[in-house]
Amino acid sequence: MDKDMNNLEEGVEFLPAMNSKKMEKRGPKRRVVVTVVVIVFLLISLVTGLLVWHFKYRNVPVRKVFNGHLRVLNWDFLDAYENSSSPDFIMLAKKVKSTVEEIYRNHADIGPYHKETVITAFSEGSVIAYYWSEFHVPKYREESLDRAMADKQSLVQRWNPRLRNPMLKVESVVAFPVDPSIAYSARDKSCVFALHAKEGEITTFTTPGFPNSPYPNNALCYWALRADANSIISLTFKTLELEQCTDDSDYIKVYNSLSPVEPHALVRLCGNYAPSYNLTFLSSQNVMLVTLVTNKEGRFPGFKAEFFQLPKMKVCGGTLKGESGTFTTPYYPAHYPPATDCVWNIEVPSKKNVKVRFNMFFVLEPGIPVSSCTKDYVQINSTKYCGERSQFVVASTNNKIEVRFHSDQSYTDTGFSAEYLSYDSSDPCPGKFTCNTGRCIDRSMRCDGWLDCVDGSDERSCTCTDQQFRCQNGWCKPKFWVCDNVNDCGDNSDELQCSCAADSFKCNNGKCIPDTRKCDGKDDCGDGSDEGSCSNAVHTAVPCKEYTYKCRSGRCISKQNPECDGERDCEDNSDEENCNCGIRSYVRKSRIVGGQNSDVGEWPWQVSLHVKGQGHICGASLVSESWLVSAAHCFLQLQGIRYSDPSLWTAYLGLTNQGNRNGANVQTRKIKRIISHPFFNDYTYDYDIAVVELQSPVTFSSVVQPICLPDATHNFPVGKDLWVTGWGATVEGGSGASILQKAEIRLINQTVCNELLTDQLTPRMMCVGILTGGVDACQGDSGGPLVSVEPSNRMFLAGVVSWGDGCAQRNKPGVYSRLTSLRGWIKEQTGL
Repeated sequence: MDKDMNNLEEGVEFLPAMNSKKMEKRGPKRRVVVTVVVIVFLLISLVTGLLVWHFKYRNVPVRKVFNGHLRVLNWDFLDAYENSSSPDFIMLAKKVKSTVEEIYRNHADIGPYHKETVITAFSEGSVIAYYWSEFHVPKYREESLDRAMADKQSLVQRWNPRLRNPMLKVESVVAFPVDPSIAYSARDKSCVFALHAKEGEITTFTTPGFPNSPYPNNALCYWALRADANSIISLTFKTLELEQCTDDSDYIKVYNSLSPVEPHALVRLCGNYAPSYNLTFLSSQNVMLVTLVTNKEGRFPGFKAEFFQLPKMKVCGGTLKGESGTFTTPYYPAHYPPATDCVWNIEVPSKKNVKVRFNMFFVLEPGIPVSSCTKDYVQINSTKYCGERSQFVVASTNNKIEVRFHSDQSYTDTGFSAEYLSYDSSDPCPGKFTCNTGRCIDRSMRCDGWLDCVDGSDERSCTCTDQQFRCQNGWCKPKFWVCDNVNDCGDNSDELQCSCAADSFKCNNGKCIPDTRKCDGKDDCGDGSDEGSCSNAVHTAVPCKEYTYKCRSGRCISKQNPECDGERDCEDNSDEENCNCGIRSYVRKSRIVGGQNSDVGEWPWQVSLHVKGQGHICGASLVSESWLVSAAHCFLQLQGIRYSDPSLWTAYLGLTNQGNRNGANVQTRKIKRIISHPFFNDYTYDYDIAVVELQSPVTFSSVVQPICLPDATHNFPVGKDLWVTGWGATVEGGSGASILQKAEIRLINQTVCNELLTDQLTPRMMCVGILTGGVDACQGDSGGPLVSVEPSNRMFLAGVVSWGDGCAQRNKPGVYSRLTSLRGWIKEQTGL
């Protein structure tokens, strides 16, 4: 030990404090050592950081899920394969799973990251196996995996003679990334269903608990639908009410497969649909999958659906001969099946030409511009047509034409209904006017101001009548479209004479003021319209005038139309009270072309007033549980009958079809009393309004709802689009319609209309003209509602059908009782 200590001591030198030479001699060596130590430390830190980044970040595994299917060629389908618990299913699933895993193992970009594969179902053909596979792949290898799974050459079976088990021979191995909302949703075994169609029977299924309780939240539900071999499935949603559509809302997806893969998705549905909306979908094979994906909030009824099997169509298309005929997409008006190709060879007599008229055309695929038509389309003479199109005609220069229809594997639509016609090339529209597009229209529609030809050829080279305004560009337009704030001419010449200078504001009363005086807190217009639409108008107190909205507190605000717009404008919130009105359960437009039929529940405030032995006489609007608004002239004594007697009348609510008055949704009420306005003039029809009290209150439902009554200060601007509804005659002098009719019409300048009607208008009347629908528009019957859709999507009663032509004939405006002018009297009688 001493020896060791001596050796140790020999290596130690204690420097005197003042030995400067020694200090200088050893100083540089120490700096080198410190530098080396620092560099080594930095290198270790860098390597450690790289390792941490590599293992913790670059190498972090990403979970990827793929859905797919493959075809087993050397295997026959057994009924037992429909049951995932059967020994036959389990045995085949094990074989398919090992085959899929073998395919993955043979690919360097797939095999190392495979975690699990599950076989979910089998179907005919010879056997199609559906599966999902999960992978855990480092982030930097994710794109390589995606490319490999998308490349069909990657998923090719390689034969291995050493395998003892009989080899499955597979082809068509395809895989697609799973929709994230499905991939990360828990599979709830209680919400997975398997159904097989029965020959000649309709099978019904619903969301769990429908209709008495809402469908589950945070759920992923599956309905696997099957039919017999060589059959296809027809699926119809009879009732569908889900959460309103947003990016992350609950939704249904239907697949032409038993695997939920986007390329085989037929439709995505959310929100709610009127019962009459076309929600019938067809498969191209004998399987179909319905999925429901829900989020964590909301309580909605769900759906009721039914399906049945149809024989698979052997041939689509064919040869059509004769003077004329019709043809449609397969199974029209149901949605056409995916993966369908049809060819119609049409031939008319040899000395004629042939044209095809598409009366309805809905071949729309989400996200596909109609200019490209790359997925579903109709092809004629090398031109492809797709999207939603109004009636159009395609003609040939001889007696033959070929029409091709193609649908791909995904998203289907209603399709088309068409007719072919033979014609003489010298007179293609006998007795009618021929549009440049080939469409035939009545000669009366020529030069009437309406664009009946899609290309406007019926309105060119016209001579204007006394009832028309001549635009600067030469077009002729109805006079009552002048000064309605709508550019009908196309060059705005119908509005120039009534518009203000460029730096001016046009008041609602027609007065022009400088822009600088708009929203300055002063009523420069005289009707408040320069202050009523200002962004700073909310909560701004102003002196009360006849045009300012008065809160319950007595305070007046300058904002125009504040009631029930979803914003608190009165300090006491009185502008947002009593707003349980003007909302429709079903808001989707049905695709009805050429007609103006209404959907069930589309106008839930519409009332049909019947007299015993006479049927439907007048319309009315439901404004509360017990009160209706109608026209006073409906209750005039006529031919000895005292129509003011309440006992004569019955009110039908929730009614759409007059032939179905005993329907489950229809409510019937007797009348307690009828109060007509005391100033009603049966000669001029001034003050043409009445309120009707029901004997017992109605029950609000999806098809029975009140319409909002506007405040007396509510402004319905000239040119605004309004809707009128009724069961009135659909042709002049004709009988009433059985289905509730609707027409979109436009509020007309009072001064211009008064000129047309030779000073017959009073301040209690408003003039409205037809905007769309042409000769098919309804003639709304007396007492019925004229409604306005406000920016908040809430609907207000603007008027009551009074006199004229109801919905108006072309070029003849109709006259309606103006609700705002009569609002005070309604409140006096009803308290509303």
